[in-house]
Amino acid sequence: MIYPTRTAIFTAAAGAPVALLVALVVPGHWYATLAWPLAVLLMVLADALTGAGPSAASARLEVPGHASVGADVDARLHVSITGKAPAQVQFALQTDALLEPVDDGIAWLALIEGRGAGHVPLHAARRGTARIDRLWLRWRGSFGLVWKQRVQALDTSFAILPDARPVRERGAQIFQRHSMQGLLSQVDRSDGTDFDALVEYRSGMDRRAIDWKQSARHIKLHAKEYRTERNNQIVFAVGSGRQMSEPVAGMSRLDRVVSAMLLTGWVALKLGDRVALHAFDSRPRIASGLVSGPSAFAELQRLAARIDYSGEETNYTHALTTLAAQLTRRSMIVLFTEFTDPTSAQFLVRAAARLVKTHLLLVVVLRDEELESIVDRRPETTEDVTRAVTAAALLRDRLTVLTQLRHLGVHVIESEHDRVPDRLVEAYVELKRRNLL
Repeated sequence: MIYPTRTAIFTAAAGAPVALLVALVVPGHWYATLAWPLAVLLMVLADALTGAGPSAASARLEVPGHASVGADVDARLHVSITGKAPAQVQFALQTDALLEPVDDGIAWLALIEGRGAGHVPLHAARRGTARIDRLWLRWRGSFGLVWKQRVQALDTSFAILPDARPVRERGAQIFQRHSMQGLLSQVDRSDGTDFDALVEYRSGMDRRAIDWKQSARHIKLHAKEYRTERNNQIVFAVGSGRQMSEPVAGMSRLDRVVSAMLLTGWVALKLGDRVALHAFDSRPRIASGLVSGPSAFAELQRLAARIDYSGEETNYTHALTTLAAQLTRRSMIVLFTEFTDPTSAQFLVRAAARLVKTHLLLVVVLRDEELESIVDRRPETTEDVTRAVTAAALLRDRLTVLTQLRHLGVHVIESEHDRVPDRLVEAYVELKRRNLL
């Protein structure tokens, strides 16, 4: 495809005032005014016929096998133009909703002897299978009066997976800090429920740990040492309803909590606990069995990638009742959710009240920084005042629900989006150290 540039249009339009002036001053020589548009037309034709044409261009796009949601995609474009090639070429991609182009998806690529390669600015916005269907290449002619454009169909796709970067970047460091084989094991000794060893009583030990029968047999005070129980059941319940699909700092709440879940799940598997995943919106969508061992993290990551975005309301009563019926022993349930409707929030409170009678419940929500910024912002107009009052009322309702949960004995984490992985791991380790599981 060849079409005129803005320069060619402006150049042709620039002759209109001159043509009007000639027609007014010398009406008998009106045909002289045709010289300018004809000259521009000839130059446009010459520019279109010289140099490399659209058929001389070819391109190849390289994409990774997978990418993490919220990360920039490491894709490269290779362009080749035969014949008299331009010094640079402009390109754009047609992508689906899973990818967000940077700078409107239009960028320039420098060519050397008709060949060039460069980075394609793409951002993985949502999980799923991303597809790139079409590529546009265009460059200016030698005179800058025409665009020469080639449209090339692409059949390129790759998987966008849950963000496991915190596991790779901070997982080892966090595990080393909280490792049960190191300092934490020494601190937890005699604080758990699993019998570890019978040792001589020493000053500072808990007197309730003295085994009087063994002490009488050995004619010496002996005490039982315990260690923190392993093989606990950790169940991650992820609410994937409509509110969780809302973006927070460029990425959905669902993807934020899935990343935190993967990091905590990795630590839990390394510490010897068993992990399960449940996802639900209006009804349960994913209900996995319990897995254990570090090698099971790949299975947990695969299940997390199947959690889909939903536009339906979250049904806490159905989902949590079904989950409780599947658990045969006391477990730690980590519930990731978000609520804005007071009615649905009360259903959450009632469902939590039933769960805490048997299980340890930890609710994780992200702080609504958008509402907080509206409340803190200085109002300039009456609309700002109305907006601030409404935001303050929503935050007050939110605080009421969280307070009700805490009064029921539910452990609550309300965190900034970038701190939720670390805070969740710290809460898990602290609950485990206190033997609340």
